Amino acid sequence: MNRNTRTLIVLLVAVIVAGLATFGVYRAIQHMPVREVEVAHTYVVVASRPLAMGARLSGGDLKVVPWPSRSPLDGSHATVEEVVNRGVIAPVLENEPVTEAKLAPLEAGAGLPPTIPPGMRAISVRVNEVVGVAGFVVPGTHVDVFVTLKRQNDTETRIVVSNVQVLTAGTRYDQEKAKNGEAMPSSVVTLLLTPEDAERTVLASTEGQVMLALRNPLDAVLTATAGTRSASLFGEQQRAAAPAPPSRPKPAAVAAPPPAPPALPPPPPPPYVVEAIRAAKRSTEPIR
Repeated sequence: MNRNTRTLIVLLVAVIVAGLATFGVYRAIQHMPVREVEVAHTYVVVASRPLAMGARLSGGDLKVVPWPSRSPLDGSHATVEEVVNRGVIAPVLENEPVTEAKLAPLEAGAGLPPTIPPGMRAISVRVNEVVGVAGFVVPGTHVDVFVTLKRQNDTETRIVVSNVQVLTAGTRYDQEKAKNGEAMPSSVVTLLLTPEDAERTVLASTEGQVMLALRNPLDAVLTATAGTRSASLFGEQQRAAAPAPPSRPKPAAVAAPPPAPPALPPPPPPPYVVEAIRAAKRSTEPIR
């Protein structure tokens, strides 16, 4: 047996031994018991499915899950019996804790009334496909309310109330299409208003045609406009109110300048003179 053969046999034996050792360690690790660190926890009631605003809670809508004790949740409940038959005043997602802030008071029931804050009123406005912004006015959105009034010789459109929250859309409170963000045609929209704005909205709906304008929920600036009339829409008011251009005054007659005096003839050239000196006398004589 030469040297190369011996080296090959040694390497082969080493690979086999290393493989057997690795397999043995792997099997030993697999059979080791899993050590779990027990964390102190409490129990919290969460929603077992998405809950819409105004829904009445039942046992099938809730479940109890463990919650870390070091992170207590304010307003939470530990048992299902504490929240059964209470109304939901804000949407709750699946596996979201059902806290006291999202529940109606005890004995308040469910539906729309518990969701109305103190001092506010809910007013329903009849709408159609166009007035309801093609079905995209859903619960939770914000709108501006416009009204168009016909007067004797003119028609005016202006904003009645601005940045109004929509409570419900349609004749049913729980709208499945609204959960998925789809367009939902509706015939009635319920708005959350102050008593003063509720009076203006009711009067506008009886005196003229009401329209809704959908707003960005992050845009909380109230809309302030002076309204638009038919005359201003077609530019008639601007033309009637525009002042006539001032007439240019006629230029005054310019007086003719006085005639220039006749030019004087040039003076005659001075005569040439010759100075003569005789003895002590000096005299000049002109040359002609």
